Amino acid sequence: MPPASPAPAPAPAGKPTSVLAIISLISGILGWTLLPWLGSLAAIVTGHMARSEIRRSQGGMEGDGLAVVGLVLGWAMVIISLLTILAFVFFLGGLAVLLTMLGISGQY
Repeated sequence: MPPASPAPAPAPAGKPTSVLAIISLISGILGWTLLPWLGSLAAIVTGHMARSEIRRSQGGMEGDGLAVVGLVLGWAMVIISLLTILAFVFFLGGLAVLLTMLGISGQY
């Protein structure tokens, strides 16, 4: 009977992924779907925290790309929301000025 071959060595474990980076990505997606402002703000905060954690690990942790995507999604939603609000206010303000110039008031 041939000698038993040794069991194969387990595959080396890769670097751990930052949990904060994963949370940032998920929050960024939620910011565009179910929780517009809350998810976006959580994505921004956890994204910055994750990138800091990954830098401090000096190559011992992965997930920087996930954190960056979470940050981009979060900041994009905040910026688009603010620009939409600003455009709406300017539109109504411009409409009020136009009506005033035409001599039309909202009072009867």
